[in-house]
Amino acid sequence: MSIEAGVLYVVATPIGNLGDLSPRAVEVLRDVDGIAAEDTRHTAGLLTHAGIRTPLVSLHEHNEERQVPGLLNRLQKGEALALVSDAGTPLVSDPGYRLVRGAREAGFRVSPVPGPCAFVAALSVSGLPSDRFLFEGFLPARAPARRRRLQALAGETCTLVFYESSHRIAGSLEDMAQVLGGSRPAVVARELTKTFEQIQGGTLASLNAWLAETSDHRRGEFVVLVAGAPDAPAQTLDPEAERILALCLREMPLKRAARLTAGITGLPRNRLYARGLEWAGCGSDGEDR
Repeated sequence: MSIEAGVLYVVATPIGNLGDLSPRAVEVLRDVDGIAAEDTRHTAGLLTHAGIRTPLVSLHEHNEERQVPGLLNRLQKGEALALVSDAGTPLVSDPGYRLVRGAREAGFRVSPVPGPCAFVAALSVSGLPSDRFLFEGFLPARAPARRRRLQALAGETCTLVFYESSHRIAGSLEDMAQVLGGSRPAVVARELTKTFEQIQGGTLASLNAWLAETSDHRRGEFVVLVAGAPDAPAQTLDPEAERILALCLREMPLKRAARLTAGITGLPRNRLYARGLEWAGCGSDGEDR
């Protein structure tokens, strides 16, 4: 591929195994004019492994706002730049948002070079439903705030995905069991693609016990995946309410029938409307068909 002038390339890098650096990522990192890196020392090791000598500039959460104008100026001059984080796909719980937003607002093209992402890798092997999921990233560090956040997520029916560090994994997993319920199915993925990779499944209660077995289980970088809350059981109507709704539906569209039945029975209109949709002959727009 040919590198284009004035383009910011957002490049995914390995989360552990250096063999996961794609040929396209190598080509981009080699041919751009500069690389904005979360930790230049960390990225320097990756570049040395790949035989790349492109100059690095530091871009992390503490200096990003200050660095962005200079990087945009370089794009304005026609330079091509790459953005990388320490590991995985930039901006997924990593810095870079201000640079990407600034580049787009200034009219520069921002092009992704996709690759590794820890939470996607963990989700793909977890065995938990992946058709719907909520990526929460890192929970608050302090226990009270963490529990409040978990309480807000307790009713979510999709799979919940979290990142966690070694020094907070025990507290976070314990809070998850207390707030979400110890019987919730979950998976802990530790050190993905690295030598000591572990993917442990069970309930939140059993995973807390597993974590306590040895200090080795609490080392490294973690992705925690928790099954969503069970769907609320379908609410049935009493026979008299169903009889009234059915009579109303003979004479009027569903929206009006649900409203009238609600007035007669005192039941919530949305429950009556939902019941009507279940019966044949009613379209989703609330009109008879």
